[in-house]
Amino acid sequence: MMREVSKSRLQFKRWLKVLLCTALIPGAVLADTYPSKPIRIVVPFAAGGAVDVVARAVGQRMSQQMGNPIVIENKPGASANLGAEFVAKAQPDGYTLLMGANGLATNMTLFRNLGFDTAKDFAPIARVGYAPLVLVVQASSPIKSLKDLIAMAKAQPGALSYGSAGNGGAAHLASELLKHTAKIDVLHVPYKGGAPAMTDLLGGRISFMLNNPVEVMANIKAGRLRALAVASSKRIPMLPDVPTFAEAGLPGYTASVWWGLVAPAKTPKDIVAKLSSEALKALEDEDVKQKLSNLGAVIDPAGPEEFGKFLKEEIAKWAGVIKTAGIHAD
Repeated sequence: MMREVSKSRLQFKRWLKVLLCTALIPGAVLADTYPSKPIRIVVPFAAGGAVDVVARAVGQRMSQQMGNPIVIENKPGASANLGAEFVAKAQPDGYTLLMGANGLATNMTLFRNLGFDTAKDFAPIARVGYAPLVLVVQASSPIKSLKDLIAMAKAQPGALSYGSAGNGGAAHLASELLKHTAKIDVLHVPYKGGAPAMTDLLGGRISFMLNNPVEVMANIKAGRLRALAVASSKRIPMLPDVPTFAEAGLPGYTASVWWGLVAPAKTPKDIVAKLSSEALKALEDEDVKQKLSNLGAVIDPAGPEEFGKFLKEEIAKWAGVIKTAGIHAD
């Protein structure tokens, strides 16, 4: 009887030792069996938009590579904060991810009471790429170049106006950055969406807009809009004849919509590394490249460390613009 008790105690101690060791190296243990069930990528916007298209293109290819289902789940609302908070508070096991965009950085300053902190509550996985914004005017506008726009704005402070899809959005913040960089005074006209803003631009009721390539290409090709400059460090394939802001006379100005994959903080590093490797590999696929190119996107892959640094820089960059302009979204 005593031998059986001793044997049981010895077995218990061995199992306890195994459990303690396992607790100390959860990443290694999880990574060995990961993934063993479907992974979901949360998109904090409605289906059909740029972020959704990016998530589906990258997620589908990652699923094929990993031999494991990846499901896209749309959770729009609260300026992308609803989906972001959901992922920030999810189990950090690598099965709930977020395809984030500019709001991960800008909303940190735009909103006073967020339910998450981008710098603390997410583990960066991979940056996907970006689409530089394009400065456009109505085709019949007397403004023929970026220099014309700046000169006219300085000659008539407050006379020119620009439209955006809403307060605190990418177009609004990029235009405020343009005001600050060029030292001009122009009026912001916010709309309830990009479509009505574009209608008024085409009708000559506002002076200019900064928008993503996909939303302006049709009107540029049809001769209804004139593109003055692209807000990137180099020209883009969709508009090879349109100069960058630096080429057009305003060096140092860049603004884009961008996308990147993140997981909840405390997700095991081995799992983050695996997901990053698969995401970066997916961006090398020709079909994925084509789908992103159709969005006017520039694939600009980066791993966890570089993407994390990029996020911090974006938070700081746009915090300065938002505070200077006195913008609040809530």
